[in-house]
Amino acid sequence: MLQAIAEKVGAKVLTAVVVFGLACAGFWFYKHPDDLASLWSVIKYTLAWLAFAAIFPWAMFLVTRWVVSLESNTAAGIMLAGYLLVDVLAGLYLAGGVGGHNVLTWMVMIAGFLAAGVYNFLVCEFVAERLENA
Repeated sequence: MLQAIAEKVGAKVLTAVVVFGLACAGFWFYKHPDDLASLWSVIKYTLAWLAFAAIFPWAMFLVTRWVVSLESNTAAGIMLAGYLLVDVLAGLYLAGGVGGHNVLTWMVMIAGFLAAGVYNFLVCEFVAERLENA
């Protein structure tokens, strides 16, 4: 009973916070339209990088097949490092280079690069398993 009440009250409070936050954001962007334009630019480049990072290891399945045939952990490590390097270079290109970013931007970009590295590993592991079972 107490849990059901807590969930209902929590949902109402969360809804109020979200609505208030959206209203504040709407008012802010109404008063500062240039910030809205820069926000859309950031979102556009972020989505472009996410799409690139998601598709890249799948598109390179022939390289993964070749590395699996080598049966070498060193070759697999070099391949994953190369994939990560390409992801980092694409992200830095879309971000406008290395300079001019604040600490929060670097923290977000580094977290994205680490996530891309883990994603590359998981995709390559999946492809390697499929190749070994085929």
